[in-house]
Amino acid sequence: MPLSRRHFLKMGSLAGAAASAAASYRIPRAAPHAPGSPRREVETVACGVIGFGEWGRKIAATLVRLEEAELRAVADNYPIMLRRVQRDHAGVTTHSDYRAILDDPQIKAVFIATPTHMHRDIVLDALAAGKHVYCEAPLAHTLDDARIIARSARDAGNQVFQGGLLYGTEPQYRSVFGFIRSGALGQGAMARSQWHMKDSWRRTSASRERERALNWRLDNELSLGLFGEIGIQQVDTASWILGGRPQSVSGFGGVMFWKDGREVADTVQAVVSYPNGQNFMYDATLVSGFDAMYDLFFGSDSTIILRDGKAWMFKEVDAPMLGWEVYARKDRFYKETGIALLANATKLEALGQDPADDDPNAETPLYWALKAFMDNYFYGPFDAVANWQRSYESTVVAIRGHQAIQTASRVRITDEDYTV
Repeated sequence: MPLSRRHFLKMGSLAGAAASAAASYRIPRAAPHAPGSPRREVETVACGVIGFGEWGRKIAATLVRLEEAELRAVADNYPIMLRRVQRDHAGVTTHSDYRAILDDPQIKAVFIATPTHMHRDIVLDALAAGKHVYCEAPLAHTLDDARIIARSARDAGNQVFQGGLLYGTEPQYRSVFGFIRSGALGQGAMARSQWHMKDSWRRTSASRERERALNWRLDNELSLGLFGEIGIQQVDTASWILGGRPQSVSGFGGVMFWKDGREVADTVQAVVSYPNGQNFMYDATLVSGFDAMYDLFFGSDSTIILRDGKAWMFKEVDAPMLGWEVYARKDRFYKETGIALLANATKLEALGQDPADDDPNAETPLYWALKAFMDNYFYGPFDAVANWQRSYESTVVAIRGHQAIQTASRVRITDEDYTV
């Protein structure tokens, strides 16, 4: 089927966004797309999801809302999950062996949502089968496996590879990135993020074997813990916005509440150090859900906070006046007044929105990440924002940060660590 007029009209704005994303992170250019490639001539792309756990289900549910994607098949090694696929997505084929998806020539793109320690073989097999690959973050639970994945993705030619780092393609974060890079913070000083949720991370099953598989996050041999499995998203955001690769991580943590025999900490704190002297402070806990998740960037002129898909700038009294801020929406927070940084500021209805209300029209970061992957399929391959290099470097920090937390120490991250 020929490329639709809808796709054609989107290409101009997409190319600009892609160029901006590539400029914001130092990544090599991909080889140009071969003229006349058949994947430019289709309206949708057949997709397969490998792993139908909690996150795999979210990926599948998001794919069916993307007009460019057709969810064709799901693979999972647990029969109950396959029955759930048939219940949730009628007509989608199911497989107990992921290789059945890779053997289907009609399926062009696969989304890997298995536990972290299972990524390596699936990614390598998928790339060898000629598939375009979206792999959840972190890439792997060891440096050796992550390096092998990154090397294979780098050498995959015109195949699209994207890691599951969510915020580089999210419109609000991209908008704030532009504000910060334009000098809105003044002299940057530090950054801070948190992730809080009341959740044991432990899952139950009638089968002891299945329960052991479900609780891989609690296994020190397989899991990168809170910092690596969850914190990688916010560490990646900090590295993107601060503009550098971390040089070290100091970590602390322990089992504070869920004393069920686990060794993986339910509460962690870390300090990530950057070459420019700035530090990024991170904490996460499964003990309390208070104050949920946010990202803060502090500077001499202002501080910017991102949370719940929104952003505000809090100015210092001696900061220079910005012309546009006269017309911006102001929201009161305790003793501070924040200037709303709206990614959709041209929409007048957003100006009257209560800062505490959820935006019913806002899409999730996962939606925008999958949308970027599909756009790359149709109009690329160009450098994905979360390409193999960025995904690998963030995985390196996740692994070293988890190591620091386990040993309550400072762990250096060397150039050799970052080398693929």
